[in-house]
Amino acid sequence: MSNLKRKAAAATGGNDSKKPKADGNIASFFGAAPKPASTSASAPAAKFDKAKWVASLKPEQKELLQLEIDTLDESYLAHLKDDLVTKEFLDLKRFLEREYSSGRKVFPPQSDIYSWSRHTPFNNVKVVIVGQDPYHNDNQAHGLAFSVRPPTPAPPSLKNMYIALKKDYPTFEAPPNRGGLLTQWADRGVLMLNTCLTVRAHEANSHSNRGWERLTQRVIDIIAQKRTRGVVFMAWGTPAGKRVQKIDRVKHLVLQSVHPSPLSASRGFFDCNHFRKANDWLVARYGPEGEIDWALNPGASTKAPVKKSDEKEAKVTEKKVEAIEKAKPEVVKKVEENKENDEFDEDEEALEEALRLAEEEEKKQDK
Repeated sequence: MSNLKRKAAAATGGNDSKKPKADGNIASFFGAAPKPASTSASAPAAKFDKAKWVASLKPEQKELLQLEIDTLDESYLAHLKDDLVTKEFLDLKRFLEREYSSGRKVFPPQSDIYSWSRHTPFNNVKVVIVGQDPYHNDNQAHGLAFSVRPPTPAPPSLKNMYIALKKDYPTFEAPPNRGGLLTQWADRGVLMLNTCLTVRAHEANSHSNRGWERLTQRVIDIIAQKRTRGVVFMAWGTPAGKRVQKIDRVKHLVLQSVHPSPLSASRGFFDCNHFRKANDWLVARYGPEGEIDWALNPGASTKAPVKKSDEKEAKVTEKKVEAIEKAKPEVVKKVEENKENDEFDEDEEALEEALRLAEEEEKKQDK
């Protein structure tokens, strides 16, 4: 398989099986071809007037939703505003009010419940790691799945994630002092989202099935629907796997494995290669700028140095795609006229021929 074909396969989810053509015209193929673009490319941003929405709330709604108004990033609030005023979510907020007013300790701190939304705004999402319940001991949960603040040492599941990362990227080193803070990943586009966002201190799953699961499922679904350029979803363990069942696996990459917990990690997690697979797909889809740097130590990086030849190839590829789009009708017409006996009966071959014709067009324009 040529280098071009390998890139095309990775960009469409890595499916090696040949796809039957819908018809004999390659115009449909051009319509599906991804254009190199910023990783923030997505469906058009929803127009949202936050002040107007807040003003429309009833007094009790506004009181119950003050935390969401103050701390949920507006890029998510624009999509979730209708979900927040449902009876189920307002009942959840009433339950939480009772927890706080009774003196129960709840994790994470209120200001951190939606920290995932602020560290990884909607249009920055490249990878979604689906967690489950927040850590339920002191100084652990801070709103990002699997992450803990110093001086709390990395929990066992996160340590196992480091082991898997080391296998994918031999240069990766775990943070010093057994650290487990993952805010750097979040700031680089990795949304670490627990399906339940709060927990009573020292009581695992104590806030499950109260309403968080519906809201976080909406977050996952909206990302899958609106982030049209494609996102990587990592779902570890059966509960997380259920959260990604309906995701379009042509548009997005879904990576599933056993949970990194010591109870299951030895059954396939260490060799799942999810961190490497995610980057291979992101680079194929977005170009070098799509790659996630998984390093957590100052001055370190898991990203491969960009060679001058790679930069040149990327620029040439971008020019070719631009040429195709500018001269699409002419290119399609020429390929159709030159086609004999289904000479180009595969999408990959049709693309190569189109690029050759695009190069001819570029040469003519340069003369």
